[in-house]
Amino acid sequence: MPLAQTVKRPPDRLLRLPEVERLTGLRRSAIYEQMRRGIFPRSVKAGRRIAAWPESAVQSWIAERMDGRMP
Repeated sequence: MPLAQTVKRPPDRLLRLPEVERLTGLRRSAIYEQMRRGIFPRSVKAGRRIAAWPESAVQSWIAERMDGRMP
């Protein structure tokens, strides 16, 4: 079996709101408004009252803006 097929990717890390704010420079209200408009990645439930964002989704969103591919 080739090595590429045996290597597993680490699971996607979940980011809490303060880290998402720090990475994006957006505040809570802007993040939720952009989520509502379909511009920002949707959060996932990490617990009964805990919202989190997959790190890969947030990093992709940031990369799109840096590449000028924003909607």
